[in-house]
Amino acid sequence: MADETIEAKLKRMGLVLPQPTRVDPGVKLPFAPVRVIGDRAYISGHGPTNPDGTLALPLGKLGGGVTIEQGYAAARLAGLAILASLKRELGDLERVRAWIKVLGMVNSAEGFTKQPQVINGFSELILELYGPERGAHARSAVGMAGLPFNIPVEIEAEVLIG
Repeated sequence: MADETIEAKLKRMGLVLPQPTRVDPGVKLPFAPVRVIGDRAYISGHGPTNPDGTLALPLGKLGGGVTIEQGYAAARLAGLAILASLKRELGDLERVRAWIKVLGMVNSAEGFTKQPQVINGFSELILELYGPERGAHARSAVGMAGLPFNIPVEIEAEVLIG
């Protein structure tokens, strides 16, 4: 399985890349989900989505109704949304040579301090798919007073591509 493609790993794991994020009519998102410049792809913030692109539940704050386990699952779903955007932009997830930097933002209730455990949902997915050589990344996991649409996590990243 060492030679297994990222898409084959996703299939074996029972994971599905979602459709593009769907938002309410009238909401404008005038930016690119992924911007490629040279050998880098800059990935805009992504939240957790269902396979059809709708926002995944639960919404809300960690430490204020959303559990660490739910936040971890949301970060994993945000990872799948990022992978889907990368596939649409690059055509092939194998073009990702290395994950460079990740910023994980957690919608946090006052006093919540377990942001790293939440964003581990993303990091562990990427490491499982890409392995330690390509998947290891620098990372920040920070708490926010609020996130768009009341999503529990938002994640952005930068990758090296070939």
